[in-house]
Amino acid sequence: MPELLSRLSFDGTVDMILSNPDRKRGLEKQPVAEARLLFTGMEGDCHGGLTRKSDSRMLKQYKRGTEVRNSRQLSILSAEELAEVALSMGIPAVKPEWVGANMVVRGIPDLTLLPPGTRLQFSSGAMIVIDAENHPCRYPADIIAKHHPEAKQGFVKAAMHKRGLVGWVEAEGAIRTGDSIAIWVPPQRIYAHA
Repeated sequence: MPELLSRLSFDGTVDMILSNPDRKRGLEKQPVAEARLLFTGMEGDCHGGLTRKSDSRMLKQYKRGTEVRNSRQLSILSAEELAEVALSMGIPAVKPEWVGANMVVRGIPDLTLLPPGTRLQFSSGAMIVIDAENHPCRYPADIIAKHHPEAKQGFVKAAMHKRGLVGWVEAEGAIRTGDSIAIWVPPQRIYAHA
């Protein structure tokens, strides 16, 4: 696959890393200075694992609860896109802790629009493969409403195509706040029969 990827002419930067070891405590995550990416995901994070149970996003393919490959090990958001979402909602900020992010990056224009198959390569050599756009949903809206009740209804619309990406770990390694990120993008084509 590497021969099919082109490195973009700019790099991004890790702005923030977040983790939550227990999903039963809620969606919110807490900042950490560094983390280790393993083949199972971010070490100690509740969204890790080689597999997961299928959910409402996959009802056309599987019965809910079917064991599937975990392509949603990590959630990656853009600092710039979060600021745009907050502006659209008329609130001072949408904090990454509120929306379940594992990582916030800076300096990657239109992060959420990167195509599936894009690789994000970190200084340590760790690599994340982008699976898909992470569509906005009501769960972050509920958390935002705790801090800004007037804005609850606006999150899904404001965050459409700005909610970041989900992906999985292709190569293990450490990541730290301030690390640079090389972006490797696959060829982009439209499948005419879709």
